[in-house]
Amino acid sequence: MKNLFTKIVVAVAGFSGVLMAQQDPQFTQFMHSKLIYNPGYAGTSDAICANIQYRQQWVSFPGAPKTGLISFDMPVGSLPLGIGLNVMNDQIGPIKSTFARLAVAYNRPLGAGKLGVGIDAGILQLSASDAWVVPEPGKVDNTIPGAGYTSGTGTYDNAKLNKLSYDLGFGAFYQIPNSMYVGISSTHLTAQDLKSGGNVQFQVARHYYLVAGYTFKINPENDIIPNIKVKTDAATTQVDINLTYQYRNMFWLGATYRLEDAICPMLGVKLLKDKNLKIGYSYDYTTSKVKGYSNGTHEIIIGYCMGVKKGKPQTVSGNVRFLN
Repeated sequence: MKNLFTKIVVAVAGFSGVLMAQQDPQFTQFMHSKLIYNPGYAGTSDAICANIQYRQQWVSFPGAPKTGLISFDMPVGSLPLGIGLNVMNDQIGPIKSTFARLAVAYNRPLGAGKLGVGIDAGILQLSASDAWVVPEPGKVDNTIPGAGYTSGTGTYDNAKLNKLSYDLGFGAFYQIPNSMYVGISSTHLTAQDLKSGGNVQFQVARHYYLVAGYTFKINPENDIIPNIKVKTDAATTQVDINLTYQYRNMFWLGATYRLEDAICPMLGVKLLKDKNLKIGYSYDYTTSKVKGYSNGTHEIIIGYCMGVKKGKPQTVSGNVRFLN
């Protein structure tokens, strides 16, 4: 099992003598965390919103991915601007990455909805510890960096990396509340190389996203909502197709199919008088070759939104002494 996990981490990270690029962490409930994919989303909901999301992937698999996300966005008073913040931590085996990005978007009404065009900027910290799971002595795989056995010291020559760098993204997002949304964006625009003092290197891959969804109102109480997310780093592409049923804008039940990877049922509820608090849960049933080694994936999201009160229009009174 340990050797299998080492090879999977190597495959996911793209090792070939150095650390290479890997895809951004994934979320099954992507329709509830749009800011992490698109800075243009900031402020377009005319509400102050915060989300906490946690994902435990491939339960029971040693060193399996774990991802935590905190996001926040809001419009800026009467200005045509929205701001947002994403903080995300991801770990898979010995590889840890932390993102912190501040988003700023220009918002303007367009038709029945609102268009946001934004950028985000922040930091990316990446580390690869020397705690690699390596083959047993006598079974060294020299294609794995850090797995080389040094007979003189009786130890393994493990790889290390710990780098802090800047991060940039861009996106455009359009939505009509309770009706539809569509967004296109790109993260890690600079696609920089992070190198250690030795032969360890990690290339931050530029990612491209397309997200969209539409609400079909069957009647005042029942909605059917299809959603889609396409993610690519120009080397591999991941497609999530979701269909959700919503009752009274309060309860939802649905499923996502991730091509060649997983089937993911989900459910959720909105609480409080104004339905401002939402709690959602999803479970990924793995359909790829990893399914024989894990008990699936759990993901939970907790979000809260507070509508922004609009100022009352100024009342203008005329004076009969003036005819204008």
